[in-house]
Amino acid sequence: MKKLFLSQPMKGKPNDIIKKEREEIIEKVKVSINEPFEIMDTVFDDFDGATPLKFLAKSIMVLADADVIYFADGWEDARGCVIEHECAIRYGLNIIHD
Repeated sequence: MKKLFLSQPMKGKPNDIIKKEREEIIEKVKVSINEPFEIMDTVFDDFDGATPLKFLAKSIMVLADADVIYFADGWEDARGCVIEHECAIRYGLNIIHD
């Protein structure tokens, strides 16, 4: 089963909103990918008080194990998503854009 990493803008959003948006993105992804996949968790509930850079570092650690990366609408305006995108390109990962 492929591992799918979702890159979505998160800055300034509470985790409950991020998770709601994530569920909507997953429904879109199901249409794009015609095979079973596992969503990699990048909503870190246990990381309170961490800086944005620490969240990004943890996210990139998860990204390293992904087979496919899906970039949700608005990714190009979110600095963390842009960095994840650059990593995906530079390391030749399979990319899907919203």
